[in-house]
Formats: sequence, C-alpha cells, structure tokens
Amino acid sequence: MRELSTREIITVGLMLFALFFGAGNMIFPPALGQAAGENVWIAMLGFIVTGVGLPLLGVIAVGLGGGNLQTLAGRVHPVFATVFTFIVYLSIGPFMAIPRTGTVTYEMGVLPFLSETMKDSSLPLFVTTIVYFALTFWLALNPSKLVDRIGKVLTPALLVIIGVMFFTSLAQPIGEVGPPTGDYQHAAFFKGFVEGYLTLDALAAMVFGIVVTAAVREKGITDPRKLTWSTIKAAVIAAIGLGLVYLALGYMGATSHSLGQSANGGQILTGAVLHLFGPLGTLLLGGAVTLACLTTSVGLVTACSRFFSERIPGASYKMMAVILSVFSAAVANVGLTQLIAISVPVLMAIYPLAIVLMLVSFFHQWFKGYSAVYRGAIIATAVISLLDGLATAGIKIAALAPILDHLPLHKEGIGWLLPAIAGALLGFLWGSLRPERKAKQEVLEQKLGKV
Repeated sequence: MRELSTREIITVGLMLFALFFGAGNMIFPPALGQAAGENVWIAMLGFIVTGVGLPLLGVIAVGLGGGNLQTLAGRVHPVFATVFTFIVYLSIGPFMAIPRTGTVTYEMGVLPFLSETMKDSSLPLFVTTIVYFALTFWLALNPSKLVDRIGKVLTPALLVIIGVMFFTSLAQPIGEVGPPTGDYQHAAFFKGFVEGYLTLDALAAMVFGIVVTAAVREKGITDPRKLTWSTIKAAVIAAIGLGLVYLALGYMGATSHSLGQSANGGQILTGAVLHLFGPLGTLLLGGAVTLACLTTSVGLVTACSRFFSERIPGASYKMMAVILSVFSAAVANVGLTQLIAISVPVLMAIYPLAIVLMLVSFFHQWFKGYSAVYRGAIIATAVISLLDGLATAGIKIAALAPILDHLPLHKEGIGWLLPAIAGALLGFLWGSLRPERKAKQEVLEQKLGKV
C-alpha cells in the first residue's frame, strides 16, 4: 500500500506551517523576549509548550478523533460541540485573529513610515484597515491560486528574512540582554506558558487538522494508520519550523532592551530591523509581513464565511464575507495593543478548554470513550478558566478568591489542571458504573461525523 515520500511529507508540513504562521507568530515572541530579559530561555520554553506543542497535539487529536472539530467536541455533549465550535471560529475569525492581521499590517507596514505627527493620529489606522479589509473581501470573493502562490512565495521569503535578521543580530548584537520584568522575574516558565495562548494556534489547530488529513488523503493515502502517521510527521515538521522561528524572534526581543520599551512586539521587531538594516530593512520586512498577513486574513475570512454560511439559515457566503470583513475592520481600529489586551481574558477562559479536550482525547481508548470523562474534565476546567477570565478582565468574585488562591498552580496561571484531572477521574468512575452509555456515545459520534 502506498506511503508518502519524504518530499511529500515535507510539502504537507510546510503547508501546515504556512497555515499557522500569521500575525501573532511574529509579534509575541519579541515582546516576550524583551519582557523576560535574562530569563528569556525558560520563558520561551513555556511559550513553546503552548505555542508549538499544543498546535502539534491539536492537529493529531483532531485527526485521531475523526478529522472534525465538532466530532471531537461532541464527545462532551452535542450542545457543547455546537457552542465550542462556534467560539473557536469566532476567536480565530472576526473577534481576534482576522482584525489582528490588519493591526499588525499597520504597525509593521505603515506606522514606521509615518511622520511623528501622523503617528499620533487615528486616521492612518482607519484608512489602512479600510483598504486592507476591502482587499481582503475582494480576494475572499474570488479565492483562487493567487493567494496560494503568494503564500508559497512569501513563507520561504519571510523565513529567509527572519533568518538573516537572527544571524545578523548574533554577529552584531542589538544590545545587552535586559533584566526580567513583572511575572518573568519569579515565574518565567508559567508566564511564557500563558503568553503562548495569544498565538491562537491551539484553537486554529482544531480547524487545521481536517485540512492536513484531507491533503494527505488527496495524495492517495487511505489506510487509517498510515494516514495518522503521515499527519503526525507533517505536524512535527511544522512544529519544528515554528519553534525555530520563535527562538530567533525571542532572542532578538531579549537583546532589544537598549532600544527602549515598546508597547507591543510589532514595534520591537520594527525597531530591531531598523537598527540592524536601516530603512531598507524596515521596508522589506514591512512589505513581507503585510502580504503574509493579507494571505492569512483572506484564508480566515474564506474559512469562516464557509463555516457560518453553512450553519446560519439564509446566510450566503458573500453575505458572511461582507459581515466578517466590515466587523474585522471595525475591531482592528482599537489598535494592536488594545486588541491584545481585550483578547487575553477571553483566551484565559477558553484556551484551557481546548487544551483539556485535546489531552483527554489521547486517552480515549484507554477509558473506553466514556463521555462522562470528557464532561467531568471540561466542566471542572470551565469553572476555573471562566473565573480566571473574569479576573483577568478585572471582575473578581470576592467570595471565591480565597478558594482560588489556595488552588495548586493557580498563581502560575494553570489552576485548572488538577480540577480537570479530578473531573476526568470522577467521570471515568461514573462511566464505569453505567457502561450502556458507551453505545450511545458511539452512535452520537457517527452522527456528528456527518456534520
């Protein structure tokens, strides 16, 4: 039976890397590096766990779960499957990821070339987002090989630019590594772990998993075991690429302390390139990042428009593309720094759910697929993660604060971990006492797999 060649696996792996590599992947590692300073490597290790490891596991989990996010989430409950799938698409779509491509384009492709007077005005951002999302909408209405070709050219070009930047910064250091700040002083690993949420890649992986398995099937791989292993190999290649890029950008951020504190990673990276290569380097980086962000935004608008138009009665693809583009343009005008600040509480609430869903799915056969295990783990996680999200947004429930403060690992940002394990164990006990639920669960998964 046919197997993928090494070249074919690398091709699929690079395709997956291109899907993941977007605006957030460029801006968060430099910001982490600058803030972590001398603790950059331990912080980067935590960042890589959530920014690289979880997307890798996400692709594999969705592949093992039937290649469909709704099928995987359906192991918890049909209502949860619908709600969680919508939340994931809204997060990687109009609420966070799509607007972020526009703001990063402005920060790195427009802002560096404005006069000091214009930099303080909101007009350039407004004009940029109008033009940017109008172009996004036009391309999304005519999805063709144009965007694919841009992606195939730009991803290698951007990697080359990052590589040149990194090795130049090694040969000619931007400056000394600064001291760690904030939580990076005493909990660098866990701070980096939580910062990895901001890439949104673990959520995106639950959507991209089906794309990878489909790409492998198109190459003639039908055997389930070989399909799974080919998907895993491609995901590993993408993960290695992401990890190397993050380490390079994190190092540049750590050595940028002498350039002054910046509001976000886009400004840090732009300042570093200007220092290393002058105006020409800023122009090249800005142009490459702008086109890369445009490719990502077109892909996300296309995917989200298809998803919502198939599930919302009376909503056509064109209508959803208009709504997503206009809404994303409006959200983008809050600015990159504010957009990141708004997204943190939301991600604190939903990211742990995605993590637990992925991890539990790997033990699916071991606990006989009892839905009670998924439900116990998800419910316990949701209680803590929702409270964390509210607290991050400045909404604290005083009566529960003492309990949360005594919860193991809560101060490190992963207080949901032990409750999730406890909930899964209780679910396993409950499922073991009611084995007839297993048959019902299998029927449910077959139905969801057809959605």
